Amino acid sequence: MAEVVNRPDTAVNLPEMASEDSLALTTTKNTTEVTAPAEKKVKKIIRRKKRPARAQVDPATVKSEPPAQTGTTFNIWYNKWAGGDKEDSAMSQTHAKGRCNIALDSGYTKADGHPGAFFCLYFARGVCHKGQDCDYLHRLPGPYDIFPQNVDCFGRDKFSDYRDDMGGVGSFSRQNRTIYVGRIHVSDDIEEIVARHFAEWGPIERIRVLSNRGIAFVTYRDLANAEFAKEAMAWQSLEGNEILNLRWSLPDPNPMAQKREARRIEEQAAEAIRKALPAEFVAEIEGKDPEARKRRKIESGYGLEGYEAPDEVHFARGPNAVNPRGREGFELEHEQRLMLEAAEQEMMQEQRYDQPPPQQQQQGGIFSSSTLAALQGAQVAVASKPAPKTSTGPLVAYDSDSD
Repeated sequence: MAEVVNRPDTAVNLPEMASEDSLALTTTKNTTEVTAPAEKKVKKIIRRKKRPARAQVDPATVKSEPPAQTGTTFNIWYNKWAGGDKEDSAMSQTHAKGRCNIALDSGYTKADGHPGAFFCLYFARGVCHKGQDCDYLHRLPGPYDIFPQNVDCFGRDKFSDYRDDMGGVGSFSRQNRTIYVGRIHVSDDIEEIVARHFAEWGPIERIRVLSNRGIAFVTYRDLANAEFAKEAMAWQSLEGNEILNLRWSLPDPNPMAQKREARRIEEQAAEAIRKALPAEFVAEIEGKDPEARKRRKIESGYGLEGYEAPDEVHFARGPNAVNPRGREGFELEHEQRLMLEAAEQEMMQEQRYDQPPPQQQQQGGIFSSSTLAALQGAQVAVASKPAPKTSTGPLVAYDSDSD
């Protein structure tokens, strides 16, 4: 066994016992300490399986009942009433049969494997009995859930104009993200109550509560969340026994609100342009790249001292672009066009050579072929008879009959 000598301010390692799994023997200041090896930290990745959607109601309790009469004529093809422009007053005074709980009810369904699927209307109302067997999505709309302008997030067709009571699906002529909420029981913390209940259905941009009238206006950031919240909170209650009346909001006449909406549309257009253009070009336009000006001046000079090409020349794209990066992707097209033009010229030359020579004059005619050729090449000028001079004078109109 190796011998250990204690010396001040020295450390002796034992090669026979040193290993990764053995103890480390260290001597410092006449004191021998034995330390355990450092334990290796192992990170465990826990993957949570996506749960299936839960059936919100018992399928045995579901009964197929005809829809409530909300119009004057029943359409058998669409299974609904037509001709009415307002919802049933008795139905609007009845509490909803269920309420959606996103934390418990959401999950995967058959629609998760199909891109562009719509959301389940009955799931939003809290009365879907199919669960994971449903053909529609059972979750909240996200920022990437974008649908055509003529349908809502549930796949229902929109109309050219709103109804008289501002209910129903809505209109495709205007992007309305604001919901009118009526029949609110006013309390001291009504703004906090409204914000808590409506924030369950997506990010909110603005909430305005009119306590003296018992109404509120809730504006969502995305249109799909506003459509989902309108169905989820229809005929629901907040904290008391009130039955909420939800409608689409009319355009805000406030000039500040109109400017805010116009600014939001401009920001959306600018964001779309940023995604379409190269990142270095966007940084140069917005002034986020301090070296972009110097680099642009050098690149747009093209070897000419003191010259800087304008934007329409430097950023032009095509086979004849001055910037080499602008010609990328057009070289092959340019070469193909040149090859086609060359092939057309060759075909024209071949057709010209293949044409038969003009037929000569048949023998036995009056003139020979050489005489005809000489006559065609000669230029014969025919002298014209000069016109007689007209007499001038005071008696020019009195002519003689003998002439």
